[in-house]
Amino acid sequence: MLVDHGSPPPPAALAAAPPAHGSPARRNAARGAGLLAATGLLLAVAVASIAVGAKDIPLDQVWHGLFHYAGTDDDVVIRKLRLPRTLLGLMVGAALGVAGAAMQALTRNPLADPGLLGVNAGAAAAVVTGISFLGVTSPGAYVWLALAGAAAVSVLVYAVGGSRSATPVRLALAGTAVTALLQGWSSAVQLTDSVALDRMRFWQVGSLASADLATVRRIAPFLLVGALLALATARPLNAIALGDDTARGLGARLTSTRILVMAAITLLCGAATAACGPIVFIGLMVPHVVRGVTGPDMRWILPYAAVLSPVLLLGSDVLGRLLTRPAELQVGIVTAVIGGPAFIALVRRGRTAQL
Repeated sequence: MLVDHGSPPPPAALAAAPPAHGSPARRNAARGAGLLAATGLLLAVAVASIAVGAKDIPLDQVWHGLFHYAGTDDDVVIRKLRLPRTLLGLMVGAALGVAGAAMQALTRNPLADPGLLGVNAGAAAAVVTGISFLGVTSPGAYVWLALAGAAAVSVLVYAVGGSRSATPVRLALAGTAVTALLQGWSSAVQLTDSVALDRMRFWQVGSLASADLATVRRIAPFLLVGALLALATARPLNAIALGDDTARGLGARLTSTRILVMAAITLLCGAATAACGPIVFIGLMVPHVVRGVTGPDMRWILPYAAVLSPVLLLGSDVLGRLLTRPAELQVGIVTAVIGGPAFIALVRRGRTAQL
């Protein structure tokens, strides 16, 4: 029996045929719906961060403080304390999540976190040095010190890792070595300077308590540039995940991509760490959860991480405010307590998503 392979099927048959293999369009629609749901969850957590705290404030007064500020005590709490704190949590959470996802893709290491390349250690070393030797006492100055330290360490790690011949393994090893060196320096300075130790112990634990609008404005440009750089490298990072040789065959520029990703991580982690100290597990755990939902495509991982990481950070901050009323538990402690057991459970169940 002869079959005509040249004639197309009728339009009715095309309309009735199901998409093959769960088509890319269907998968992207599901991912988009998930991202929309995650955004709704983020909005709910942000509202809770503004409305809930050590002091009980009725919802109508929360609304009044946000949109009809009159200078009352409740208005001051909402506008001057909780709103900047929530904004900073949104920005820092998104920065840590995006930086963690980019770090894991760059090093092809699913256990990488934003501290692997020494960014956090560089920021901390710069701050403790400024406190001890330069007499810096203003939290606003900590931001510039931390950013300078993060940038300097990124350049050092890239140079030690081989510069243009750098590989993921070399970068990870160089970052580990530099981190150990800087942590030793920071510890030595603090042990010999009680003033530095006293000031650093509050900064190093990780907290949003000192947030203000000036800090938000100060770090916003760095976070914006870092986020744009990370998003711009999503496609070449997908190629790098297949291996250097395959990535070159696909036209990816490995050296320029690695430089841009390291610049993005430096800006994101440096600014976030400068604003509220090092906060652990956000950049490590959230990309794992995200990758299990989106698959390995960085074009989806980065937006998901940018939305879900602030959910974890702000949720932990709200929990810390409620657990020890009228005092509060710093968010860095809460994320460590939540993130440690949760990540161990993921590893033991074999559910860590591979790159």
